[in-house]
Amino acid sequence: MSVEDPAAPALPRAPRYGSRSVAEVMGSAAAALGVPGFRNALNLPSAQRYVVVLVDGLGSRLLRETASYAPTLRAAQSLGELDAAFPTTTSVSLSCLGTGATPGRHGMLGYDVVDPASDRVVNMLGNWPSDVDPLAWQPEPTVLDRAAQHVDAVTVSSPRFESSALTRAVLRGGRFVGAHGVYARTARTLEQLREGRRGLVYFYWDELDKTGHKAGWRSDDWLRSLEELDSALKRLVTKLPANTRVILTADHGMVDVAPEHRVDYSAVPELMAGVRLTAGEPRAVQLHTDADTDPEELASRWSAHYRDAVWVATKQHLAAHGYFGPEPDQGLLERAGDVWVLAREDIALYDVSRQGTRPLAMVGQHGSLTDQERFVPSLVW
Repeated sequence: MSVEDPAAPALPRAPRYGSRSVAEVMGSAAAALGVPGFRNALNLPSAQRYVVVLVDGLGSRLLRETASYAPTLRAAQSLGELDAAFPTTTSVSLSCLGTGATPGRHGMLGYDVVDPASDRVVNMLGNWPSDVDPLAWQPEPTVLDRAAQHVDAVTVSSPRFESSALTRAVLRGGRFVGAHGVYARTARTLEQLREGRRGLVYFYWDELDKTGHKAGWRSDDWLRSLEELDSALKRLVTKLPANTRVILTADHGMVDVAPEHRVDYSAVPELMAGVRLTAGEPRAVQLHTDADTDPEELASRWSAHYRDAVWVATKQHLAAHGYFGPEPDQGLLERAGDVWVLAREDIALYDVSRQGTRPLAMVGQHGSLTDQERFVPSLVW
């Protein structure tokens, strides 16, 4: 089955970069503060101070089903759903949020991506090789760095993220305030919001995503984590100084995958034939072909094997249809797989020969284009 075959399942539309995606959130907040050079694409109301809360893993469809556990979130003003970046994973959406750029311009194209210069797989969340400079890998200016020239720009997050490669690549700029624990982070955020001073605060919340990966978003543990988030947000929004607003969004949603649907594709020889390197994540597999393999032919093999359980597309198809944003940098696209296999059903695909068996224990997954993964909230207080 060819990826262009009309019988193949059509992909959902590309993210609405430039108007209704996570890439517009931080820049819109900066514009609402009066920082020059930014466009208020989300039409946020003007204020003296903005707090941008990024809740890792809080898809809007997940929140819709569990809203009774989160009265503070439920009572917020909703600006409607936004699109996560493609693929729907933390490193990509945080890069869009932090730079305001599309994936095709910042080059952070997955959880794992291939470095063309060394022909190796590099993980974008941690353990970057020492010879990969985050500022050279992602040279786009960040919103915080630009805003810090005009307002007090602050990141409030776990101390372990202060010097991480991802922070230096896409969230550099301004001051970093570290705090252990969710309530300590909330208190430190409030301390940054001083009357009479314009400020942009980025507040990162990763606990919900970690719980979802371990136990699944339908678990009691995830609901307790959601309640903890809601309680901390209540403390934040009820103590805001005058002329201060909070906007909350997320980087992606999540799908729970049963153990029997976590599949080792590296054990299927006909799927691996012609594959030089694998990258991406279990719900957005990136296949790099060898010199003798036609990406269209490889895509057809994977389509025939998994049928309607996946969407399969070549890099060229995705780029032409806007999934990496308009006018992607062709040099940066060399990092992306030649063929992408995106989970349509609740499955996860692993290269155990490369990744080992430990990732198979993960329940909550994301990366693909299902509604649960790609839609995120935009809530304002």
